Amino acid sequence: MAVTSYPGVYVEEVSSGVRPIAAASTSTPAFVGLAEMGPADRAVRITSWTGFQRYYGSFINDGYLAHSVLQFFNNGGSQCYIVRVVRDDAAAASVTVVNRAGVPVAGLTFSARSKGAWGNYLYLQIEDGTVDPMNEFRLSIRRQDEADVVPADFADIPTLEVHDNLSMDPNATNYVETMLAKNSKIIDAKVLAGNIVMQRGVHRGGPSPVAPPITNLKFQINIDYDGFQEVTMTGITPASTLAEIAAEITTRVRALTKKKTSTSDDAFDEFECTVDTGKLLMQSGTNKPTFATNTRSSVRIQNASTANAAGFLKIGEGNGGTSQDALAPRRPAAAAAVQIGDAAIATPVTAAVLGTDGVAALSVTDFSDSFALLDSITDVSLLAVPGENTTTMVDAGMAYCKNRQLSDMFYIGEMTRDDDEPDEAEAFRKSLTTPNSYGAVYYPWVMGLDPSGRTTEPIALPPSGYIAGLYARTDSRRGVWKAPAGTEASLNGVVALATNLTDVEQGNLNRLNVNCLRRFPASGIVSFGARTITSDTEYNYVPVRRTAIMLRVSMYNGLQWAVFEPNDESLWSQIRLNLNSFMMTLFRQGAFQGSTPSQAFFVKCDGETTTQDDINLGIVNVQVGFAPLRPAEFIVVKISQKAGQST
Repeated sequence: MAVTSYPGVYVEEVSSGVRPIAAASTSTPAFVGLAEMGPADRAVRITSWTGFQRYYGSFINDGYLAHSVLQFFNNGGSQCYIVRVVRDDAAAASVTVVNRAGVPVAGLTFSARSKGAWGNYLYLQIEDGTVDPMNEFRLSIRRQDEADVVPADFADIPTLEVHDNLSMDPNATNYVETMLAKNSKIIDAKVLAGNIVMQRGVHRGGPSPVAPPITNLKFQINIDYDGFQEVTMTGITPASTLAEIAAEITTRVRALTKKKTSTSDDAFDEFECTVDTGKLLMQSGTNKPTFATNTRSSVRIQNASTANAAGFLKIGEGNGGTSQDALAPRRPAAAAAVQIGDAAIATPVTAAVLGTDGVAALSVTDFSDSFALLDSITDVSLLAVPGENTTTMVDAGMAYCKNRQLSDMFYIGEMTRDDDEPDEAEAFRKSLTTPNSYGAVYYPWVMGLDPSGRTTEPIALPPSGYIAGLYARTDSRRGVWKAPAGTEASLNGVVALATNLTDVEQGNLNRLNVNCLRRFPASGIVSFGARTITSDTEYNYVPVRRTAIMLRVSMYNGLQWAVFEPNDESLWSQIRLNLNSFMMTLFRQGAFQGSTPSQAFFVKCDGETTTQDDINLGIVNVQVGFAPLRPAEFIVVKISQKAGQST
């Protein structure tokens, strides 16, 4: 309320009490299965087929995950979650390379980010960094079609990733382990414990230095990152030898006073400048970095023109000089092509671990245990395990969907590949032990062109990926209350069915709530069933169950604002207002049965639903009912003739 203090008009905003409730997402599936590569410890959201390839690779021989995700997007899907399952005996490819000091037990190990044989096809190119080439390095990652063949034009192969200016300083923001963990989707790095070699900070001058004239006797030097200080060489002449110049520089630098308290006195007191193969060689008096203060042994010369003494002495990076800090020898040895995984043990490689997909048998538990990775994800609404649907798997999938905190997922199941006869499909359905309305089963498998190109003949593929895409397409065009079935429910990318059913055969399966895929002359191959696996007639149809899930999740999310509000008629009226508005919007979209709102739904929240005892316990009871749309599954047309009419 405005505080009035003077005569006039006061304006303030007052809440209308309307908090719109948004309809929950209904068409985001989670696919669980084997993949070529990718993380196995979390679910990853994917928004395109190319995104899947980037994270999880391409098609493999012993799994249908990639095929199903491709067909999900091909049939109208827009986003999904991927949960990768790996065998217990799978291994990640890795290679260990020696450091540039050449110490056999010291170096770095580069490992494929995830387990699998895919890592054996990765190659690394190790070069000097762009910004500080003597102290940092550049890592380029490429992938070969054949693991044991490196062509002459290897460097021309497009890179998968490039990581430049990587440091060996654990305290630096560009430390190699940190940078790859943060920025690479392909590899990790680990600096070996034995890689502790150090050197004194060094600056090596360029070739052909000469004594400067007496008007150019000054240059700027920075020891151990203490800061640049001016050096004046008053003890030399244009006739001085290089050894005399080196001795003068040693004397003048040792006479400098450090700027920082953290800088070691030895950095200046033990500084040396000598002559090495006709070049000036400057060395810091220390050889150990102090990570706590981000200082390390180094010698840097400020770049200057030839008018400065540095130009005559050929010191400073701009004059041909190079600086190597204390950690420079820890860098990995330069290499044109180092294979990860299946590498030969020869310089610079000191060890390698072969990446494998494993051969251990997989059980239903291996897949169902991965469902837990979806527990914390709230925007997923469908679940499928393509190509792995034994009866135990279907039971486990439907049970997970039902037993989630909000019961907010729906399982898309299928028969096994071998269930290609109608009587086998009947036996499969009758073998389900815990069917419920939170799942549906589709039959038969479909025939599609092999996207991997290994064969020109159609291959058998599980239908769940196609059906998930169909669900998404139907939801976006018609709404979740429309059955994802009928002559408009065509399946893109299907060239044939593993089994072509007759009407009688489908009728027998339909009574068992098995959803059949059919071919019709005018419509092509379509989904021609929309039943859940349940005996509960209230939720016998897929759109009814999925509509109820959508309502439940939408209301759960949309009423969070009411928690801790005063529990009285004011709150109840706001809840009624918001829920009525939400349900009315759905009614106008055709989500419910009934010609009027009162016939289609009701919302009740008042003193009858919430008693004084409920108020004392902090409970608000809301009752919402809706008249679901049920699909016209059986169209009965009665035809009769009119006889005896005169013309």
